[in-house]
Amino acid sequence: MHLLRPQVTLIGKGRMAGIAHKQLVPNAGAAIREQLRSLDDSAVVSSFLKGEERAFSELVQRYQTRLLNFVYRTVGDRERAEDLVQEVFVRVYRHLHRFDRSKKFSTWVYTIASNLAKNELRNRSRNPLVLFQTIQKNWEDEDRPLQFEDPNSRPDDLYRKRHLREVVEKSVAQLPEHHRDVFILRELEGKSYEEIADITGCNLGTVKSRLNRARTSFAEIVAPFID
Repeated sequence: MHLLRPQVTLIGKGRMAGIAHKQLVPNAGAAIREQLRSLDDSAVVSSFLKGEERAFSELVQRYQTRLLNFVYRTVGDRERAEDLVQEVFVRVYRHLHRFDRSKKFSTWVYTIASNLAKNELRNRSRNPLVLFQTIQKNWEDEDRPLQFEDPNSRPDDLYRKRHLREVVEKSVAQLPEHHRDVFILRELEGKSYEEIADITGCNLGTVKSRLNRARTSFAEIVAPFID
Protein backbone atom coordinates (compact mmCIF):
# COMPACT_ATOMS: atom_id res chain seq x y z
CA MET A 1 0.00 0.00 0.00
CA HIS A 2 1.37 3.39 -0.93
CA LEU A 3 1.90 5.72 2.04
CA LEU A 4 1.15 9.36 1.45
CA ARG A 5 3.43 12.03 2.86
CA PRO A 6 1.57 14.25 5.32
CA GLN A 7 0.23 17.50 3.96
CA VAL A 8 2.12 20.31 5.63
CA THR A 9 1.65 23.89 6.65
CA LEU A 10 4.34 26.55 6.74
CA ILE A 11 6.58 27.01 9.76
CA GLY A 12 9.64 29.23 9.81
CA LYS A 13 11.46 30.56 6.74
CA GLY A 14 12.83 29.18 3.50
CA ARG A 15 12.51 25.61 2.32
CA MET A 16 12.38 24.38 5.91
CA ALA A 17 8.97 26.05 6.15
CA GLY A 18 7.32 23.02 4.59
CA ILE A 19 7.88 20.37 7.21
CA ALA A 20 5.16 20.91 9.76
CA HIS A 21 1.90 19.04 10.23
CA LYS A 22 -1.38 18.31 8.44
CA GLN A 23 -3.17 21.43 7.29
CA LEU A 24 -5.16 22.99 10.12
CA VAL A 25 -7.93 25.55 10.11
CA PRO A 26 -6.25 28.98 10.47
CA ASN A 27 -6.54 30.59 13.93
CA ALA A 28 -8.36 27.55 15.38
CA GLY A 29 -7.47 26.15 18.77
CA ALA A 30 -5.24 28.98 19.99
CA ALA A 31 -5.79 27.89 23.57
CA ILE A 32 -4.78 24.32 22.72
CA ARG A 33 -1.61 25.49 20.99
CA GLU A 34 -0.72 27.62 24.00
CA GLN A 35 -1.26 24.64 26.27
CA LEU A 36 0.93 22.44 24.08
CA ARG A 37 3.77 24.93 24.34
CA SER A 38 3.74 24.51 28.12
CA LEU A 39 4.07 20.72 27.99
CA ASP A 40 7.22 18.62 27.92
CA ASP A 41 8.01 16.45 24.90
CA SER A 42 6.48 13.32 26.40
CA ALA A 43 3.16 15.02 27.03
CA VAL A 44 3.12 16.54 23.54
CA VAL A 45 3.73 13.09 22.04
CA SER A 46 0.88 11.69 24.11
CA SER A 47 -1.40 14.45 22.89
CA PHE A 48 -0.57 13.69 19.27
CA LEU A 49 -1.16 9.97 19.74
CA LYS A 50 -4.58 10.81 21.16
CA GLY A 51 -5.46 12.61 17.93
CA GLU A 52 -4.39 16.21 18.50
CA GLU A 53 -2.74 17.17 15.19
CA ARG A 54 -1.45 20.47 16.56
CA ALA A 55 0.90 18.51 18.79
CA PHE A 56 2.94 17.46 15.77
CA SER A 57 3.33 21.09 14.77
CA GLU A 58 4.63 21.80 18.27
CA LEU A 59 7.26 19.06 17.95
CA VAL A 60 8.38 20.50 14.62
CA GLN A 61 8.64 23.98 16.11
CA ARG A 62 10.83 22.67 18.90
CA TYR A 63 13.23 20.62 16.84
CA GLN A 64 13.41 21.80 13.23
CA THR A 65 16.15 24.40 13.77
CA ARG A 66 18.28 22.20 16.02
CA LEU A 67 18.02 19.25 13.65
CA LEU A 68 18.79 21.42 10.64
CA ASN A 69 21.96 22.72 12.30
CA PHE A 70 23.00 19.20 13.30
CA VAL A 71 22.43 17.67 9.87
CA TYR A 72 23.98 20.64 8.06
CA ARG A 73 27.15 20.37 10.12
CA THR A 74 27.32 16.71 9.22
CA VAL A 75 26.60 16.78 5.48
CA GLY A 76 27.92 20.26 4.67
CA ASP A 77 25.11 21.13 2.25
CA ARG A 78 22.35 23.44 3.45
CA GLU A 79 19.69 22.53 0.90
CA ARG A 80 20.33 18.82 1.25
CA ALA A 81 20.18 19.20 5.03
CA GLU A 82 16.75 20.81 4.70
CA ASP A 83 15.56 17.88 2.58
CA LEU A 84 16.87 15.39 5.12
CA VAL A 85 15.23 17.17 8.05
CA GLN A 86 11.95 17.16 6.16
CA GLU A 87 12.36 13.41 5.79
CA VAL A 88 13.06 13.15 9.53
CA PHE A 89 9.69 14.67 10.34
CA VAL A 90 7.91 12.56 7.73
CA ARG A 91 9.29 9.48 9.48
CA VAL A 92 8.39 10.84 12.90
CA TYR A 93 4.83 11.44 11.71
CA ARG A 94 4.49 7.94 10.31
CA HIS A 95 6.17 6.04 13.12
CA LEU A 96 5.49 7.99 16.30
CA HIS A 97 3.06 5.29 17.40
CA ARG A 98 6.07 2.91 17.54
CA PHE A 99 8.17 5.24 19.68
CA ASP A 100 9.23 3.73 23.01
CA ARG A 101 7.83 6.33 25.37
CA SER A 102 10.11 5.22 28.17
CA LYS A 103 12.89 6.90 26.16
CA LYS A 104 13.52 10.58 25.44
CA PHE A 105 11.87 11.91 22.30
CA SER A 106 14.91 14.10 21.60
CA THR A 107 17.20 11.06 21.52
CA TRP A 108 14.86 9.23 19.15
CA VAL A 109 14.53 12.11 16.70
CA TYR A 110 18.29 12.79 16.72
CA THR A 111 18.89 9.10 16.01
CA ILE A 112 16.68 9.32 12.93
CA ALA A 113 18.51 12.45 11.79
CA SER A 114 21.92 10.90 12.44
CA ASN A 115 21.09 7.78 10.44
CA LEU A 116 19.80 9.80 7.49
CA ALA A 117 22.91 11.98 7.55
CA LYS A 118 25.18 8.92 7.64
CA ASN A 119 23.36 7.42 4.67
CA GLU A 120 23.78 10.68 2.80
CA LEU A 121 27.53 10.66 3.36
CA ARG A 122 27.83 7.06 2.22
CA ASN A 123 26.11 8.02 -1.01
CA ARG A 124 28.47 10.88 -1.73
CA SER A 125 32.06 10.85 -2.85
CA ARG A 126 33.12 14.03 -1.08
CA ASN A 127 33.55 14.66 2.61
CA PRO A 128 31.38 17.28 4.30
CA LEU A 129 32.84 20.57 5.42
CA VAL A 130 31.71 21.55 8.89
CA LEU A 131 31.75 25.28 9.51
CA PHE A 132 33.15 26.37 12.87
CA GLN A 133 34.16 29.92 13.63
CA THR A 134 36.25 30.09 16.82
CA ILE A 135 38.10 27.71 19.08
CA GLN A 136 38.67 27.65 22.82
CA LYS A 137 41.58 25.77 24.33
CA ASN A 138 39.73 24.14 27.23
CA TRP A 139 38.94 20.49 26.52
CA GLU A 140 37.44 19.55 29.90
CA ASP A 141 34.59 17.04 29.82
CA GLU A 142 31.87 19.51 30.72
CA ASP A 143 32.94 22.20 28.26
CA ARG A 144 31.89 22.69 24.67
CA PRO A 145 35.15 23.90 23.10
CA LEU A 146 33.71 25.07 19.82
CA GLN A 147 31.70 28.28 20.03
CA PHE A 148 30.16 30.53 17.43
CA GLU A 149 31.87 33.80 16.69
CA ASP A 150 31.64 36.47 19.35
CA PRO A 151 29.44 39.30 18.00
CA ASN A 152 31.60 41.76 19.95
CA SER A 153 34.78 40.78 18.14
CA ARG A 154 37.01 43.64 17.00
CA PRO A 155 37.39 44.28 13.27
CA ASP A 156 41.11 43.50 13.44
CA ASP A 157 40.26 39.94 14.49
CA LEU A 158 38.29 39.19 11.34
CA TYR A 159 41.22 38.12 9.18
CA ARG A 160 42.56 35.75 11.83
CA LYS A 161 39.13 34.22 12.42
CA ARG A 162 38.53 33.79 8.71
CA HIS A 163 41.83 31.96 8.37
CA LEU A 164 41.14 29.94 11.51
CA ARG A 165 37.74 28.91 10.18
CA GLU A 166 39.35 27.53 7.03
CA VAL A 167 41.75 25.48 9.13
CA VAL A 168 38.91 24.16 11.28
CA GLU A 169 36.82 23.20 8.26
CA LYS A 170 39.63 21.15 6.82
CA SER A 171 40.54 19.50 10.11
CA VAL A 172 36.98 18.41 10.90
CA ALA A 173 36.50 17.11 7.38
CA GLN A 174 39.56 14.91 7.92
CA LEU A 175 38.10 13.20 10.99
CA PRO A 176 36.78 9.68 10.38
CA GLU A 177 32.99 9.58 10.20
CA HIS A 178 32.57 7.75 13.53
CA HIS A 179 34.79 10.34 15.25
CA ARG A 180 33.14 13.28 13.52
CA ASP A 181 29.66 12.15 14.61
CA VAL A 182 30.42 12.11 18.33
CA PHE A 183 32.48 15.29 18.03
CA ILE A 184 29.57 17.25 16.54
CA LEU A 185 26.99 15.79 18.92
CA ARG A 186 29.07 16.63 21.99
CA GLU A 187 30.85 19.86 21.13
CA LEU A 188 28.19 21.61 19.08
CA GLU A 189 24.91 20.01 20.10
CA GLY A 190 25.82 19.69 23.77
CA LYS A 191 24.50 16.15 24.05
CA SER A 192 25.35 14.06 27.09
CA TYR A 193 27.47 10.95 26.71
CA GLU A 194 24.38 8.83 27.39
CA GLU A 195 22.40 10.57 24.65
CA ILE A 196 25.26 10.20 22.18
CA ALA A 197 25.46 6.50 23.00
CA ASP A 198 21.74 6.11 22.28
CA ILE A 199 21.92 8.13 19.07
CA THR A 200 24.97 6.37 17.64
CA GLY A 201 24.22 2.91 19.01
CA CYS A 202 27.59 2.75 20.78
CA ASN A 203 28.33 2.03 24.42
CA LEU A 204 29.56 4.80 26.73
CA GLY A 205 33.14 3.60 26.65
CA THR A 206 33.23 3.73 22.87
CA VAL A 207 31.67 7.19 22.83
CA LYS A 208 34.24 8.57 25.26
CA SER A 209 37.11 6.88 23.45
CA ARG A 210 36.04 8.19 20.05
CA LEU A 211 35.47 11.67 21.42
CA ASN A 212 38.90 11.76 23.06
CA ARG A 213 40.55 10.63 19.84
CA ALA A 214 38.58 13.14 17.80
CA ARG A 215 39.55 15.95 20.18
CA THR A 216 43.19 14.91 20.10
CA SER A 217 43.32 14.74 16.31
CA PHE A 218 41.47 18.00 15.96
CA ALA A 219 43.66 19.80 18.49
CA GLU A 220 46.87 18.58 16.84
CA ILE A 221 45.81 19.99 13.50
CA VAL A 222 44.74 23.41 14.77
CA ALA A 223 47.25 23.80 17.63
CA PRO A 224 49.67 26.08 15.70
CA PHE A 225 46.85 28.55 15.14
CA ILE A 226 45.75 28.87 18.80
CA ASP A 227 47.54 31.36 20.97
